[in-house]
Amino acid sequence: MDRIFESFLQHQYEEGTDLARSSDQLELIPLDGPPPQHYVAEFRCTGLVQAPGGEIVEADRFAVGIWMPDDYLSEADPFKIVTFLGPAEAFHPQIRAPWICLGRLRPGMSLQEILFQAWEVITWRKVTMREDDALNAEACAWARHNSHRFPTDTRPLKRRTLDFTIESLGAAT
Repeated sequence: MDRIFESFLQHQYEEGTDLARSSDQLELIPLDGPPPQHYVAEFRCTGLVQAPGGEIVEADRFAVGIWMPDDYLSEADPFKIVTFLGPAEAFHPQIRAPWICLGRLRPGMSLQEILFQAWEVITWRKVTMREDDALNAEACAWARHNSHRFPTDTRPLKRRTLDFTIESLGAAT
């Protein structure tokens, strides 16, 4: 592994783990390294699945695999880089396990960007409602009639921090 790519991977690991530490919805699990090239991102957020009877219901656990291969800084095949791990019944126009379409994935895209985009898809913040561009045309048609249900989770991926100072008003008289 060349030093530039190794440094890139280390930086991605640090930023990814910082995001996971500041999120109530994300657990990021490195699978190799150091520095890691493979991750599993577990999202504890509300998304949709199709129940065995066909009903569309909420679920709260989703997993995505992320791989940054040796040529990642010069080439990025989205269907090699990001894999939807489950649940297999996930219901979204841009998900058909094991595939998830995040949109344009460019070479060297940061791990944080990938994580945010996956979360946006899972929580229905990012939806392309075109059957000709959908992995799941049925979910695409359903989405047009149920947009009032989006996003499925309104919480931010990253916890907001408050920065405030408490000042004394002096002694009460």
